[in-house]
Amino acid sequence: MNRTKLLIYFVYAILLSSCSGQNEKVNGASFVAYGIPVDETHTKPLVTKINANYAAVMPFGFIRTLDNPEIIHNTERQWFGETRAGAKQYSEELRKQNIKIMVKPQIWIHRGEFTGFLNMKTEADWKKLEASYSSFILEYADLANEINAEIFCIGTELENFITKRPKYWSNLIDDIKKVYKGKLTYAANWDEYKRTPFWSDLDFIGIDAYFPVSDEQTPTFEKSMEGWQKHKPVIKSYSDKYQKPVLFTEYGYRSVDYSGKEPWKYDRSMTEVNLDAQVNTSKALYETFWHEEWFAGGFIWKWFIEYDKVGGKDNNQFTPQNKPVEQVIKTYYSKRE
Repeated sequence: MNRTKLLIYFVYAILLSSCSGQNEKVNGASFVAYGIPVDETHTKPLVTKINANYAAVMPFGFIRTLDNPEIIHNTERQWFGETRAGAKQYSEELRKQNIKIMVKPQIWIHRGEFTGFLNMKTEADWKKLEASYSSFILEYADLANEINAEIFCIGTELENFITKRPKYWSNLIDDIKKVYKGKLTYAANWDEYKRTPFWSDLDFIGIDAYFPVSDEQTPTFEKSMEGWQKHKPVIKSYSDKYQKPVLFTEYGYRSVDYSGKEPWKYDRSMTEVNLDAQVNTSKALYETFWHEEWFAGGFIWKWFIEYDKVGGKDNNQFTPQNKPVEQVIKTYYSKRE
């Protein structure tokens, strides 16, 4: 083989590799923060069980009430994984498994109040909340830059805060870009993303994808596929409008009766275990989106660090661990564009 042919093959290989990297789906999992450091025994199952190539690392800030402007974060009273040091250690261990990172700081309001309803009573409190949120989010933007995280999520399900303070969020995105040089997204709730005003300033349209797809007690694959047809064209239209790929910053279904009816629910009123419901709804989601070029991938909700102690056939919650749906995830996460 002469040098010219060798050069052609070499250039072709580089181009093929580059295109492959661009088309690689985010086959991710939301990696739950714990009170201890992690090691290979905690991170390796992400690869061996579902073939994940991304993990969302989720440090936390805490707010006492929906009208309290103070976000408590990165303190010694928090679990290790919820702090900056913990998020860094988790990320370093995940990297050893060739898993890429999205840093996704989240807020927890006392008793699980919905973050989308945050609402200050005075202008002074709004200003305090803005200052507190900037302190919180820029702390982790700095961490994301330090560890070269591939993606940074600037917030999760904060619609009222964004609606009431649009100028603040525009300025915040500028401030984040001064600190973090990677790709940005925001995790909009499934019924929020159409009103999110700053997609043009980010790299992904991020959606926590708990869309209702079926009212059946055991949603069938076929009915779940039908259920997506009213949502998918609208989601794609936003990708087209902003020329941005869509990323499901969270997605998943509980292994419970009526799992496709109101997938965001995690309360104790739904107790009947239904593993088939989780399998069918999950498979429909993958079949609907995972082959689309405008769809970047997503992060299954949620993955606990102690694999052998969670999930299982009697578990009615979101985690896919030790359930039949694991194999469904692995099958789709193993496919290559």
